[in-house]
Amino acid sequence: MRTPDSMPISRRQFGGCLASAGLLACSPSHGANQAGDGGWIDAHVHVWHPDTNKYPLAPTFEVADMQPASFTAEELFAQCRPSGVEQVVLIQMSFYELDHRYMVEVMQSHPGVFSGVSLIDWHAADIEDEVKRHAELGMRGFRLHSRGDANGWVDDPDMDRLWRLAPTHGIAICPLINPQDITHVDTLCSKHPDTTVVVDHFARIGLSGTIEGSRLDELCRLSRFPNVHVKTSAFYALGRKQPPYTDLIPMVQRVVDAFGPRRLMWASDCPFQVQGEHTYEASIALIRDKIDFLSPSDKQWILRDTAKRVFFDKA
Repeated sequence: MRTPDSMPISRRQFGGCLASAGLLACSPSHGANQAGDGGWIDAHVHVWHPDTNKYPLAPTFEVADMQPASFTAEELFAQCRPSGVEQVVLIQMSFYELDHRYMVEVMQSHPGVFSGVSLIDWHAADIEDEVKRHAELGMRGFRLHSRGDANGWVDDPDMDRLWRLAPTHGIAICPLINPQDITHVDTLCSKHPDTTVVVDHFARIGLSGTIEGSRLDELCRLSRFPNVHVKTSAFYALGRKQPPYTDLIPMVQRVVDAFGPRRLMWASDCPFQVQGEHTYEASIALIRDKIDFLSPSDKQWILRDTAKRVFFDKA
């Protein structure tokens, strides 16, 4: 079973815009507008191109690692349009490591449709120039991927500098972490309370098949920092890992109670969400249709407005 982003901790697998509003316009389907007027935002999608000559993979990856073999912008649109999703936050795929050419090309080809979360070398001597360059490319987040080394982030002066620089350019820090890493993110948030933080995929709580209550408590304690957000996402990989994912509703309720809907954002984690028995519609439907304690306003925040404020509105 794939982990969220298909990136377990190992070095091998980590190794690593809008055409027009009409481009993604679609008629509502399966209750797509039950929570409001639609125009949803998917806050976490990866894209890649099958032409590895034009868009070469990083040296630590092989073509066989590209599963599926292709997930282009056009393939994404085929998945998200029928569910009323009009904008998307792209997350740099680890296949390309620091080479953002394909993601930037997609963003620039569809002005207004996409925002971006990039990978950055936070040890770079010219990190201030790098942060500015990423911001000028339209990036609104920097992804940090824990490979079992998040404890080292806390006292690293380069990491400290990144957390200080990011908010000066309207950029969020977006940690992809495992449950045992929550404590380290907590420490960094204590040091940098003004930095916007977006934790991916519930901090992967439930990846083991069990929603660990103590870890969920740790995640919810991050809510004391007003600038911390959580993605309710990667349902295919958490808990029972079976649609319609209703076993995850208690975890959703816990984070709603702790953070409130204005600091939560839904995301599919495509293309991994659309493999096997898992579908795009099943992912968005959990938030849109199947949770009675969410009001229409709550759903609009989780499905659109939070991601819009963090990743699309003018910094």
